[in-house]
Amino acid sequence: MNAIPSVDLRDYISEDQGKKEQFVKDLGNAFEEIGFVALSGHFLSESLIESLYSEIKKFFALPQEVKDKYEIAGIGGQRGYTSFGKEHAKGRKVGDLKEFWHFGQYVQDNPKLLSEYPSNVAVAELPDFNKVGKETYKMLEKTAQHVLRALALHLELEETYFDEYIRNGNSILRPIHYPPITEEPKNAIRAAAHGDINLITLLMGAHGKGLQVMNHKGEWIDAIASKDQLMINVGDMLSRLSNNKLKSTIHQVVNPPRELWGSSRYSIPFFMHPIGEMSLNCLENCVDAEHPKLYDDITAGEFLNERLVELGLIKK
Repeated sequence: MNAIPSVDLRDYISEDQGKKEQFVKDLGNAFEEIGFVALSGHFLSESLIESLYSEIKKFFALPQEVKDKYEIAGIGGQRGYTSFGKEHAKGRKVGDLKEFWHFGQYVQDNPKLLSEYPSNVAVAELPDFNKVGKETYKMLEKTAQHVLRALALHLELEETYFDEYIRNGNSILRPIHYPPITEEPKNAIRAAAHGDINLITLLMGAHGKGLQVMNHKGEWIDAIASKDQLMINVGDMLSRLSNNKLKSTIHQVVNPPRELWGSSRYSIPFFMHPIGEMSLNCLENCVDAEHPKLYDDITAGEFLNERLVELGLIKK
C-alpha cells in the first residue's frame, strides 16, 4: 500500500446502514493494512481550526523567558509547555527538533481522577488560548469516540465498548512547533521514527510533506491529508488490545529541503488515551492458533508510565 486511504465520518453517523457498514469495513481494513487513514466529516469547524492555529502561533512566538514560565517541573510534561529538544523518540538519545504544549482532560464527575491528573495551565498573556484549546479538545474527543465505536464493531465488540474507558481518559492535545532550522542538524530530525503510545491519534496539520509512514515493505511513504481531513493512526495500546490485528505504524516527521529550512511547521495531534485502569490484555476474539497471543497483560496506566520513562519525560 503506497497511499493513505480516505474515509468520511458522515457515512458512519448517517441513517444509511449500508454507508455505516462500508465505513466500518474501510476503516478496519486501513488500520489492519497500514494503520493510518485520512478522515473527513469530523466535528471541527473551519473557524475553530483557524482560531487554534492563530492562538498557538501567538504562544510559540512569545519570548522564551515567557514560555519557560509554563514549563512545569515534576509532571513529565503532561501539561503546559515543553521546551525545544527535550523529548526524544524511544531508543534515541538525540532530542527532536520541536517545542510543544499539552492540553489535558477536563474531568467531569470524577473527584479521584480530578485529583490524579495534573491541572491544565492557563496562559495569562493570551486570553483566548485556553478557551480555544478546550473547545478543540472536546471536538477531537467526540470525533475519536465515533472512530472507536466503528473500530469496536470491526473487532466484533459492542459498539460502545470503548465509551466507558475513554470518558475522562488521560487524553492529550499537543500543539507542536517545529522552528526554522538554523544550522545543519546533528543526527536530529523534527520527529524521529516512532509509534504512538495511545489508542488512536488524530492529527491536524498533515497537509504538506513532512509526515512519513512506514509500509509493510519497510518503505517510507508520504502521508498527506486534504485541508478538511484529519490523519488518524493506531497507537500501541490499541495494537496490544487487538493482538496486533490493528497496526500501530512507525512514522516520522522529516526535515524539509534546505531551501525551506527558514520556515516553521505546526502540527496538532490529539492522543486519545483511556483511563489508567483499562485492561490492554489481548482480546480473546483476536487470539487463535494462527494468531497466538503476542503481548503480556498490562493496564493502560502501567503501559503509559513505562513509555514516558523510555521517552525521557519521567525518571524511573
